[in-house]
Amino acid sequence: MKPTLLRLTLVSCLFGVTSLAQAETTLYLNNQEEPTSLNPSQGFNAISWEPLNNLVEGLVRLDEKHVAAPATAESWTVSPDGKKYTFKLRQNAKWSNGDPVTAKDFVYGWTTMLSKDTASPAAFLAYDIAGAKAFNEGKGTEADLGLKAVDDHTLEVTLANPSIAFLNILTNPNFAPVNQKVAEANPKWYAEASSYVGNGPFTLKEWKHAENLVFVKNPNYWDAANVKIDKVEFAMVNDQNTFYQMYKTGELDATPTTLPASIYDKIKDGKDFNNIPQAGGYFYRLNTKIAPFQNQNIRKAFALAVNQEDIANFVVKQGRKPSFGFVAPGFTGPNGKDFREESGDLIKQDKAKAKELLAKGMEEEKYTTLPEVTLTYINNPNDKKVAETLQNMYKEVLGVDVKLQSMESKVFYAKQRGLELQFSRSSFLNDYADPYNSLESFITGSSMNRTGWSNAEYDKLISSAQQATDAQARWDALLKAEKILIDEAPIFPLYFYNQIFLQKENVKGILRHPVGYLDLKNATKD
Repeated sequence: MKPTLLRLTLVSCLFGVTSLAQAETTLYLNNQEEPTSLNPSQGFNAISWEPLNNLVEGLVRLDEKHVAAPATAESWTVSPDGKKYTFKLRQNAKWSNGDPVTAKDFVYGWTTMLSKDTASPAAFLAYDIAGAKAFNEGKGTEADLGLKAVDDHTLEVTLANPSIAFLNILTNPNFAPVNQKVAEANPKWYAEASSYVGNGPFTLKEWKHAENLVFVKNPNYWDAANVKIDKVEFAMVNDQNTFYQMYKTGELDATPTTLPASIYDKIKDGKDFNNIPQAGGYFYRLNTKIAPFQNQNIRKAFALAVNQEDIANFVVKQGRKPSFGFVAPGFTGPNGKDFREESGDLIKQDKAKAKELLAKGMEEEKYTTLPEVTLTYINNPNDKKVAETLQNMYKEVLGVDVKLQSMESKVFYAKQRGLELQFSRSSFLNDYADPYNSLESFITGSSMNRTGWSNAEYDKLISSAQQATDAQARWDALLKAEKILIDEAPIFPLYFYNQIFLQKENVKGILRHPVGYLDLKNATKD
């Protein structure tokens, strides 16, 4: 890749005089890996959401204050009982191929996401919609869904229960529309640049799989006049040292929001260095279906043996903060208090208590020797350093020799989802700005649970929070649920994520939200 700050085209005039055409502005970024999918109903991770958020657009999108703001929908109304949303779509909203964006395209896209046959990992996000959960589980029909295209520009959405978080949920790119005519003509429309049709500020010009993505400004986008970047070129380089060097040599205008820990001290005071919050964190899962972690006291012993502060400050570094609860800071309740501050520190290293609980758990299980414990992590430098640190802590605090096992990411995630891993690293990024999203993953049977853990009281609290019309009662239920989760210890937290990145000083207007996705709509480059 050769960095070209301004590409100038010489146009020969009729009289032989040469003039300068308008300069094309290209932004050079790095997506790190091949997107899992650029189909809005299927792409359910950061490497898919980042490009999707710029190729497609839902009813609402996050603004510079991180609040859901009008996008393809210019306005909406909510019924007095909070269950019916009526969205008015913009008359000038168009697809990149020139087709009008209609309410039927939203109904089609969301119904596809919820279809059992699609097996979309994002489907659970739409469960607030009436009939959605039953339909996704194959127990209901499409006709039962609370989705109705009243006319081309009016979408009516009926919820099963009032949802305080509903508009925030809709900012996720998984809720973008899908052009029904295009999708039915070509079921693989999203797999190649030549057939891709979106409704976002950019359109897909080129896609060399596992190598790069090229976006160009979408002239049919309803707000195209305010999109200043002509082209975006995404590399796919996952090695942190490599993309840091690419930034230094000018091949990238900005780095992804991860950088080598070893360079943090050298770059943290630079004018191009940025450190902003991100809602989510790094944690470990203990499989309650594999001995010895069926025992709560043994799980709690392994959690209390860990020093989160040392891991955050001396292992991962990069300005990250230790986590003593699962829900990240940054969520303000109806009482004006931050969830994390109100919930407090729920788990901190306590060596004596850890030893006591391990002994108690072994006695309960009649263990004379603890069954072998294998900690599994993804084969990358950060995961390895954290795993080795935990291994040393368990030896020092509990006298337990923990075996380490590394895996490639695809194999790791398949085995973790299949409950085949005994003790494994994990991470969570909020899909929308609400603590409910952080905690709903651990209800009984959730595909995101991945620990085999089940607690009836926890499930009841999460259910009551989902259906609550009283904001404070909902908040209180979530506070109680987090305490149960940490006390029963199917998981334990290590540190909260932040976003540290380098960005050239001539690049402005890129939005990076604490909860949300890279937004290039208002980006500029001088």
